[in-house]
Amino acid sequence: MASRDLFPEFRIRAMTQDDLDQVLEIEGQSFNSPWSENAFRHELQENFLATYLVFEDINSNLQPTIFAYGGYWLIRTDAHITNVAVSPNYRGLGAGKLVVEALLEHAKNRGANKATLEVRKTNTVAKKLYQALGFKIYGIRPNYYRDNNEDALIMYKSMENNH
Repeated sequence: MASRDLFPEFRIRAMTQDDLDQVLEIEGQSFNSPWSENAFRHELQENFLATYLVFEDINSNLQPTIFAYGGYWLIRTDAHITNVAVSPNYRGLGAGKLVVEALLEHAKNRGANKATLEVRKTNTVAKKLYQALGFKIYGIRPNYYRDNNEDALIMYKSMENNH
């Protein structure tokens, strides 16, 4: 089943400063070394290479709820995915795939023809997702993660001939 079929009532839009409370909550639930509010503010206000998207559940009479977000830097024709995170309540439903596909499509529409990212060597779920989307392991960044000195796998995907 396609990811979008699981989330018929959602929208994707650019992340704003007003989203940071919800984004930081998901960030804290997702990572051992979460990004700080200042890091996100820097990305949104000062990093002209950065694009961040939020994914909102609008299937509610209440205010829309952010259930996932992701970001990338566009450096010439390279999209470097910096963040992908999904709220615990939405995990296992295809939301991560939805985020990565949207980031790749957005970057490709802006001229990217390849994408890279780093992932923890032990993050089996993320590695499987990225490999299913066509990413290949390209190299290793030793001791990349500061919280435990875990290696990062560098993954790469060409977007030349595929969507």
